[in-house]
Amino acid sequence: MEEILRVEHLKKTFLLSKKQQKIEKTAEKKKIAVNDLSFTAYRGEIFGLLGPNGAGKTTTLRMLATLIRPDEGDATVDGISVVKNPAGVRKKIGFLTSELKLEDYFTPSYLYDFFSGLHGVPNDVRDARKKFLFEKFGIDRFAEVKVANLSTGMKQKTSLAISLVHDPEIIIFDEPTNGLDVLTARVVTDFILDLKREGKTVIVSTHIFDLVGKICDRVGVLVNGKMVACDSLSALCGSETLEDRFFEIYRAEMGDAE
Repeated sequence: MEEILRVEHLKKTFLLSKKQQKIEKTAEKKKIAVNDLSFTAYRGEIFGLLGPNGAGKTTTLRMLATLIRPDEGDATVDGISVVKNPAGVRKKIGFLTSELKLEDYFTPSYLYDFFSGLHGVPNDVRDARKKFLFEKFGIDRFAEVKVANLSTGMKQKTSLAISLVHDPEIIIFDEPTNGLDVLTARVVTDFILDLKREGKTVIVSTHIFDLVGKICDRVGVLVNGKMVACDSLSALCGSETLEDRFFEIYRAEMGDAE
């Protein structure tokens, strides 16, 4: 298998405000969000990061997407360093997260064209790809409706289409079905599988066991910023369910932490 993503010893620490210290019930002024994290992903696979809220999933993906810089370590995307050449990495990836909001005033059509321009997509390629993606996600009927007037599901599908304007080789999804109704979640899930069939690599974070079981080839379990298990679903779980195996790993790790 061809390696397309290599993550080596990533670490990210955040300062805690006094209010956050109180919430966290700690006197520590810093929180280690990601701690010496390493893993690889291969071309044409779906790799899942599974963990509870606060495990470090979003921080990890934001580092891979070059939105924040790691304190230590590095990651390479198709041989390009996120630390040394973040602009080069952005040309290779698409990134979707619910934390990034579309501007309410603009329409899906305008935003798609705008981001296509940022990526230098030729107009003819832009128009053909927009037609395909908008029809696939049912955005075409709402192409000239302002984002403020779209449903939550339609906003998510618009964000998904925009993240793919430049036809990236690696697509990074942070909780892609979070907050979606079952129909929209199914559309997103099916499309992730379509991307794999096209030979794309998908990195997805989630806390939803069912989603991991449906789409992931391999999964890494994150607890307190550390990768505590990483393997194929069959090797990781054996005869157990993913949920049972996860809680077994989680309890063992938290017991060690205590």
